Amino acid sequence: MASTLLLDTVAWDLVVDNSGNIAVASEPYALAQDAASAIKTFQGECYYDTTYGIPYGQLVLGRWPPISLVKSEFVSAALTVPGVVKAQCFISGIVDRTVSGQVQTTDSNGNISAAAF
Repeated sequence: MASTLLLDTVAWDLVVDNSGNIAVASEPYALAQDAASAIKTFQGECYYDTTYGIPYGQLVLGRWPPISLVKSEFVSAALTVPGVVKAQCFISGIVDRTVSGQVQTTDSNGNISAAAF
C-alpha cells in the first residue's frame, strides 16, 4: 500500500492533520496526487534523475503545441508512478502560460482516483 505526503490542492504544499502532524494521503488518492506531481515536474528539475519530468522547455514554453501532444506527455508522466496502470488527463484551462486540469489514475485493482494539477 503506497502513501505519500498530502498536498494542499491550491498551494501544492504540505498540510497538517487534526493532530498537527504532516498529513499523509493513502491509495488510491496517493497515486493520483503523485501522478499530478509528475505532471508538474519540469524535465531536469530532479537532480537525482534529470530525465524525469515533462520537457516543458523544449515542448511547451514559447510554443503552441497541439493539446493532444501535451495530454500525451501528461499521461506518459502519470504512468511513471509505480502502481498506476492507466491514466487519463483532462485540461480545463490554459491561462498566463499555466496549464490546469485533472489526472485520473487507475491502479491494478481497478481503483480510480483523480487529482488536479
